[in-house]
Amino acid sequence: MRYRARSTTEFFADYLNQSYKAYYQSCITYAQTFDDRNFIELQFISADGAMVASSYGKWVGTPPATPDISDAISTRGICSYVGKNPQTGERIMAVSSPMIYTNGEVIGVLRYVTSTARMDAQVVTIAFIALGALLVFTLLVLFSSNYYIRSILTPLGEIIDKAQKIANGTYGIQIQTEFDDEIGDLARMINEMSLKISENEKIQREFISSLSHELRTPLTAITGWSETLLSSDKLDNDTRRGVRIIHRESNRLTDMVVDLLDFTRIQDDRMTLNMETVDVRAEFEDTVFMYGSRLAEEGISLKYVDNDQDIPEISCDPQRMRQVFLNILNNAVKHAGEGKQIDASIAYKDDFIVIKIRDYGPGIPVDELPLVKKKFYKGSSKARGTGIGLAVSDEIVQMHGGELTLENALAGGTLVTIRLPAT
Repeated sequence: MRYRARSTTEFFADYLNQSYKAYYQSCITYAQTFDDRNFIELQFISADGAMVASSYGKWVGTPPATPDISDAISTRGICSYVGKNPQTGERIMAVSSPMIYTNGEVIGVLRYVTSTARMDAQVVTIAFIALGALLVFTLLVLFSSNYYIRSILTPLGEIIDKAQKIANGTYGIQIQTEFDDEIGDLARMINEMSLKISENEKIQREFISSLSHELRTPLTAITGWSETLLSSDKLDNDTRRGVRIIHRESNRLTDMVVDLLDFTRIQDDRMTLNMETVDVRAEFEDTVFMYGSRLAEEGISLKYVDNDQDIPEISCDPQRMRQVFLNILNNAVKHAGEGKQIDASIAYKDDFIVIKIRDYGPGIPVDELPLVKKKFYKGSSKARGTGIGLAVSDEIVQMHGGELTLENALAGGTLVTIRLPAT
């Protein structure tokens, strides 16, 4: 509209050389023949604000009062206005261009004005179209997201969950999937892997169980005959020392075989407990004193920290608990290092019986602490053993409703803590 006002004003510059009367007559004639009167109104307004001519008729209403007219006269430039018509309240858009006479006097204003109702309707229409397009796009996004979740994220979540269980030792579980795409192929491969690992584990457990049973017979014979020979007074010192080594190592092998058998029972869920009411303090002290006399021969001090607490009897399997105590003491001996000392204590605290066994060795690397109770795990340790003693002990303590933890002691060494519920 500004461009049109400028070009029309330039066109009327030729008429400004005429008299006022001829000029005004030219304005009326041009307004009457204005072609776009159905879409836009052309107005000629005098310098004092009176309507001279309009494409809508010579005498159309009262003179307009929008600020673009006075601004065009005062600034001698094209001015515009967008807002409500003060007379009708209708939203309009107007552009006013000054008509400058040959003597430099502004003798009037050429003004284009149009209603913005159609434009507003078009804006509303465009807004509704955009809103509809946004709604359609949102629905497409929701549909595609739902499809993505159902076809990818949900199956992947199940695969991750089952893979984590397999990694934690639950072999043989299967992933249920109905897809024939890459997700389905991945699930089938994991299922096949799970079955094969389960089969291999079963073969391994059967082999360990069979081997353990086969080893127990000769070990029993070796241990029995070594005890018989040691009871004789006819052995010289060197022979007695050798037989004592045989007896000690056969006992160690017997303990390993027992751990292996217990491990296979745990894996097959065949481990059982013979529960009875037991003075666990007496059981622990007997184990410590019996084991301490054996360690004294090897130059290792087993220090029992006694206390006067009343420790209640609890329901447990005494044989299994003695096995746990011995396993932990054996581990302490293996890792005692140059400290050559082991501390043991038992106490009653917060409805739990707390048993602690500490060595003064190099301790356990921090990154290995979460793994030391896993089966067959030995980490960086160079000590002899199968790596299942702690795993078996941890399982037995858990079957009693307790907890077995390992940590590095503040002044060095490893501290093992057993917490057994007293109720």
